[in-house]
Amino acid sequence: MQLPNALAQFVVQLEADGRSPSTVGQYHRHISLLTRWASNQGLTADVSAIDHLLLAQFLCSPLANTRADGRPRKATSMNALRSSVKGFFGYLHRAGVLASDPSRLVRRAQCGPAPLKSLTVYESDSLLGVLAERGPWEAQRDRALFTLLLRTGLRLGSALALDIGDLDLVSGEIRFREGKWSRGGVAYLDKRTALELQRFVGERSTGALFTTAGGGRLSARQVQRRLAAWLTKAGITRAYTPHSLRHTFAQRLYDRTHDLLLVKQALGHRSLSAALVYAEAGEGDLRLAITGSR
Repeated sequence: MQLPNALAQFVVQLEADGRSPSTVGQYHRHISLLTRWASNQGLTADVSAIDHLLLAQFLCSPLANTRADGRPRKATSMNALRSSVKGFFGYLHRAGVLASDPSRLVRRAQCGPAPLKSLTVYESDSLLGVLAERGPWEAQRDRALFTLLLRTGLRLGSALALDIGDLDLVSGEIRFREGKWSRGGVAYLDKRTALELQRFVGERSTGALFTTAGGGRLSARQVQRRLAAWLTKAGITRAYTPHSLRHTFAQRLYDRTHDLLLVKQALGHRSLSAALVYAEAGEGDLRLAITGSR
């Protein structure tokens, strides 16, 4: 079986397993990179001709180690590439396409987790403050959206998929249908956030919650651009993404409660270990635990 055909079958299996579009896209990009490398080397595209040594040569190659802009890939990006290779060839072995798994020797590199990018209290207040100024309808929409992300920890995709009918502002609840693993859930609103959404919704009763001026549903790319522009206007020089607002919510929730189970449940994580990144103790906490004073 040729690599492109094997990749097509693998993508079907990933979609059947309910993997998110972003995950499927990452696998597709990584295995397509392997296909390109094999072609550049003049190698056959038959998957049965790829052994552990060829995979090692691919992972050591400039094509695998270098980004499109010519800069070296980060260790975490290389680990993602290794995981894609292992996932692809592991599938072909389990599916009976290959007699053995040529990726069985591939190992992820040891590297610490990247520091989470959370807004400081001053930065989040500055962002919402500049959005509070009187402005066009788009500014009101952005304030409602960024307030929602900062105070509920919803993923951007889940927030953009919301319809007005998903809101129960009297009870302070939002029912969302989409997430990283296509699992829905409930997000809880404090009174300030519920009031912000109520002002934004106004008399509307149906349709998408966050739309463009033309009425179409707002896209993630548009939100990324809008956030970057508002951060600049607020005088915030550090680069943040919409996902940083989710991290900010989680960090604040942990700082208030010191309860990882609450953080895990609020974020919809499957594993408690995913919430551990918010529990790093500061020097003040360590001093207090040992000496009884800060």
